[in-house]
Amino acid sequence: MEYKLFIDGKWTGESPSLEVTNKYSGETIASFSQASREDVDAAITAANRASSIMAQMPTYQRSSILLKTAQLLQERYEDFATTIAAEAGKALKFARAEVDRAIGTFTFAAEEAKRIHGETIPLDAIPAGEGYFGFYRRTPVGVVVAIGPFNFPLNLLAHKVAPAIAAGNPVVLKPASTTPITAAKLCQVLTEAGLPAGAINLVVGSGRTVGEWLVSDDRVAKVSFTGSPEVGKRITELTGIKKVTLELGNTSPVIIAPDANLETAAKRCAVGAYYNSGQVCISVQRIYAQGPAYAPFLESFVKASEAMVVGDPLDERVDVGPMIDLHEAERIEGWIGEAQKGGARVLTGGTRQECVYLPTVLTDVTSEMKVVAEEAFAPVASVIPCDDFEQAVQLAGDTEYALQVGVFTKAIHRIFHAMDRLHFGGVIINDTAAFRVDHMPYGGNRRSGIGREGLKFAIEEMTNIQMVAIRLTD
Repeated sequence: MEYKLFIDGKWTGESPSLEVTNKYSGETIASFSQASREDVDAAITAANRASSIMAQMPTYQRSSILLKTAQLLQERYEDFATTIAAEAGKALKFARAEVDRAIGTFTFAAEEAKRIHGETIPLDAIPAGEGYFGFYRRTPVGVVVAIGPFNFPLNLLAHKVAPAIAAGNPVVLKPASTTPITAAKLCQVLTEAGLPAGAINLVVGSGRTVGEWLVSDDRVAKVSFTGSPEVGKRITELTGIKKVTLELGNTSPVIIAPDANLETAAKRCAVGAYYNSGQVCISVQRIYAQGPAYAPFLESFVKASEAMVVGDPLDERVDVGPMIDLHEAERIEGWIGEAQKGGARVLTGGTRQECVYLPTVLTDVTSEMKVVAEEAFAPVASVIPCDDFEQAVQLAGDTEYALQVGVFTKAIHRIFHAMDRLHFGGVIINDTAAFRVDHMPYGGNRRSGIGREGLKFAIEEMTNIQMVAIRLTD
């Protein structure tokens, strides 16, 4: 299948040259046109021209387009799921879950579009404001550039596109070059749902070229990016004065207290560590088990890890498919080998089969090892013993990343202790750091990013506050 770029309501671009593969078989399943500097300029020009159309579009119409998008996704459910499984290597059961989530994301956006409003401000609260009436309202920011990752090629694009449309903004969309098919199909759906020409534009290409051309353009008002901290830092150097939301990395910790249900915790940690081959910003990576919980939890976690079915993601039985490419599989193989040389033990897994890396449990790790200190973004988790709960909290929080953290305990005093000490974007109690529902505020602190996603919160990031002060005269 050949795909071109989508600009100003038309499929355009040079002959397709970018090959997209099935990540398990290596077979080429599509080819894409790659954007030139002129294509990027045309996409931004089209979006800029559509800004006034989107800003003036009635709220009910924006809401209807979003709801129709959700309905069309439901109608094409299996097509989207199998596309995600093939181009991203995500197990079909989790690809279907992603489509379910995207349907919910567009539905929530349709609802939130009707709730964008301001409020009155009592200007006469001070003498200088006497005789004035004040209120503020939220207005669209303008052109939004949405740059998505490979690991959720539908729902993480939905988290950028849906709130932008709800707020009345046009979008220039750049998906990961490894997973652009889903994005192209999403553009088809949005157009069928009634989005006007120029309101959604698709450009494909390298972040070093296409991405940098997009974020540095002065006509762009807002950049929403999900990816690595290194690229996020580069974006902040290029954007100039414009709004930016960055969803970056994490070394997702989980704390296991002795009063937790250890079997449940182990099963949840296994899913959280290995779904999508651990290639999720909130994949379980560091597990701190307190005192008497360590040995029984470790035993249960190893069993749960070994129960994961590995293979072709299009096979209904499979839990864990390939990593996104051979380079990434070889990278984590090197990290684990390096940890083993430093004294770490592999209790299960630790084996690569081409692009597939088996679910891996490590012990005897140190805080300096890459598998602990850096975002692994792979199917590997380390289980670390702690003397007490306070030490577990301290070690979990001793990181420059701060997206989400999980805590398993039934004790209310431990819950509040964790809430007070763990300065993460999300503290998840009795589940792992991998928990997310799509309408909650989601985002990190420190090196994990800037701003928040979740429909209501993303819409706030994609609007400007306009203050109106009216002097009341006789």
